[in-house]
Formats: sequence, C-alpha cells, structure tokens
Amino acid sequence: MSLFLPQLRSKEEVDGAVRGVAEKVLVLRFGREEDPVCLHLDETLSKTAHELSNMASVFLVDVDAVPVYTRYLDISYIPSTVFFFNGQHMKVDYGSPDHTKFIGSFRSKQDFVDLIEVIYRGAMRGKLMVRSPIDPQNIPKYDLLYHGI
Repeated sequence: MSLFLPQLRSKEEVDGAVRGVAEKVLVLRFGREEDPVCLHLDETLSKTAHELSNMASVFLVDVDAVPVYTRYLDISYIPSTVFFFNGQHMKVDYGSPDHTKFIGSFRSKQDFVDLIEVIYRGAMRGKLMVRSPIDPQNIPKYDLLYHGI
C-alpha cells in the first residue's frame, strides 16, 4: 500500500470518484495491499502521480472491500488497473484479448506515463479506445478466465 495515494474503501467512494473526476484520466488500481506485485505497482503509481496530476487522478481500491466493482469489471487477476475519463470506461488495445484493464505491474515509470498521455489525448478527442504505446514485450501475458461458462 502506498501512503501517498488515496484509497477508496467502499462502493460509494468508487462511484464518487468515477462521477467526480472531470477532464482527467481516473486510474483505479485494484489489488491487495499485502501483495508484492501490488506494492511494486503502487510504488510506480506514487512516483508518477505528481507529475501526471494535470492529466490523471490515481486511487487504490482493495478488491475485497469493493466486491461489486471487482465482479462488474471482471477483476480475476491482481493487480488490475482500470481507466476512466469523465465517467466513461476507457479501453486500451494492449495486443492482448482483454482491452478493459491492464493486468500486472508496469515495467517502468515511463511506460505508465506514456500510457496515461495516450489515454488522455485520445479521450480529449472523444475516443473510447486507444492503442497502447507500451512495447508488447513489457506487457504481462496471461490467459483469460471465464467464470460460469
């Protein structure tokens, strides 16, 4: 857990952030505070939060505290990072089957900064889906899990 990033601990707080963050990319990191991969991602997010403060607001969400959003956004791997802009869920083509979230930790601060800049520029132009600027070798690979199919 990062001491420098705000945490959302209830569905109402997440709803308020999605509705309340205007003209910025809302970054929601879903995970657990004791998970080592989440801690690595939190470090990256906290180091970049200040320099991206004009373009993005970053919040941490514990998957166990907000199970409604965990199910709704199909968070099956942690950490998962989800992006919104003016209440709209932003999708990113990472070259993987799932465009709704980034799974895992960013390899570098610059990867995260580049991604936020691309999402912000695309959202300002009215796009709901953008292509990831991150090198495909730096994107974690995983298999999709479909529950109940």
